[in-house]
Amino acid sequence: MMADVVKIATRESYGNAVTALAAEHDDILVLDADLAGATKTAIFKKAYPDRHINCGIAEADLIGVSAGLSTMGFVPFCSSFAMFAAGRAYEQVRNTVGYPHLNVKICATHGGISVGEDGASHQCCEDFALMRTIPGMVVLSPADDVEARAAVKAAYEHKGPVYIRFGRAAVPVIHEEENYSFEIGKAEVLRPGTDIAVAATGLMVAEALKAAEALAAEGISVRVINVCSIKPLDEETILAAARECGKIVTCEEHSVIGGLGEAVCSLVSEKHPVPVRRVGVNDEFGHSGPAAALLEEMGLCASHIAEVVRETVKGC
Repeated sequence: MMADVVKIATRESYGNAVTALAAEHDDILVLDADLAGATKTAIFKKAYPDRHINCGIAEADLIGVSAGLSTMGFVPFCSSFAMFAAGRAYEQVRNTVGYPHLNVKICATHGGISVGEDGASHQCCEDFALMRTIPGMVVLSPADDVEARAAVKAAYEHKGPVYIRFGRAAVPVIHEEENYSFEIGKAEVLRPGTDIAVAATGLMVAEALKAAEALAAEGISVRVINVCSIKPLDEETILAAARECGKIVTCEEHSVIGGLGEAVCSLVSEKHPVPVRRVGVNDEFGHSGPAAALLEEMGLCASHIAEVVRETVKGC
């Protein structure tokens, strides 16, 4: 699946996907908060200048304008960095989009530690938690270019609010487009295994696959599950892993509080209790530095996933 490793940032995928989708659907508008170059909605702006709205550095207005446009039959895709779209504008997302369940697509780029040199103020590791708490909000975190483009299309087809996190850093393309299909609420078993399951999301999926390959050489059979749809969560696939593997490790470029790990823990604790270990950001802020070095420092890498898997397998 990863024979020829090509790396593409999912923010690039977003810009290309929403532009391609707009050619088929006249109701799509794209709104930005003066960050079109960084969020890659500049690609859309170049193709459809009359359908792109720059709201300026006013993220609350960005969400409010998007909400209003959605009531007029448009499908707004509004974009900013995750820290601002999910963080600064949270009250508007909750009350202006979530409460009336409006058809707004919040496409946040620069999520997580991999923002790198921009530092802690821009490294949003709380967005899954914030968005998960809003009733009716779909929360997606694609693993690669193929999945990101499919998620944009699925978000358009879904009637209701959707939050998608895209990344700044280029990540390996792990899917073959011709053999891939995406559905909101469904996870994907990328690698079979029986000793333990690793449920990963976003850029951590490629790291989980690397870890599983290394562990196979040690005789540890690791099931790797790609969880793009954090909400709604694919309960069937997660519970099957709990029953058949007996142990789960979750991996996310997000705080261990409130994200994929806690979603999995909540599910299995109620329906099929098994040991769960969470790999993520451990209740701390990031800091400035090269993305790859920061991810390794915080344990968001294949070697640390492998270490946690070994400990979990031996400890049970």
